[in-house]
Amino acid sequence: MPKTQGILGRKIGMTRVYNEHGRSIPVTVIEAGPCTILQKKTEAKEGYNAIQVGFLEKKASRLNKPEAGHFKRSGGKGFYHVREFRVPDPDAFELGQQIMVSELLKIGDKVDITGRAKGRGFQGVMKRHGFGGGKASHGSGFHRAPGSIGCSAWPGRVIKGKKLPGRMGNNVVTQKNLKVVDIREEENILLVEGAVPGAKNGLLSIYTRS
Repeated sequence: MPKTQGILGRKIGMTRVYNEHGRSIPVTVIEAGPCTILQKKTEAKEGYNAIQVGFLEKKASRLNKPEAGHFKRSGGKGFYHVREFRVPDPDAFELGQQIMVSELLKIGDKVDITGRAKGRGFQGVMKRHGFGGGKASHGSGFHRAPGSIGCSAWPGRVIKGKKLPGRMGNNVVTQKNLKVVDIREEENILLVEGAVPGAKNGLLSIYTRS
């Protein structure tokens, strides 16, 4: 079976495993696949080579008519998540074909994982940027404020990129070069060393490193 560039999964949580030397390794548990190929995109028609895959099956009663029509071409099963992965030759794949994590990765491989970070809402500079803040004593009038943010005479404005309060999180983050610690083929479970972006049950795109 030809290899895709990646697979979809969802974050289950974190735990630890022990290696042959007895060292504790923090790992993230990911339900990776199976993903079903829904569409093939070619350079001649769409301008690039890719396959579209679906993850986490969805009841037919929850599909609207455009979704049902699109999914019908690949067998009729609907999915909550649909994403694309670039491939060198889309014709090497078949519509309705399933991609399994055990066919794509092996223990010891390195992967890049993309997810959406937890949204923290509007936060101040201490939480958002790690500022130290002022004294916590009663006499201090400066506790958690950012302090001076510019000069009065020149340039007379706030410089672009100044670290200030604002929305924190809820952005797309890619964690690179994570090691595959274990693959449990029967459960479609992938264990990678370290943390990955997002909350539990969050969607993850897992890319192989070629």
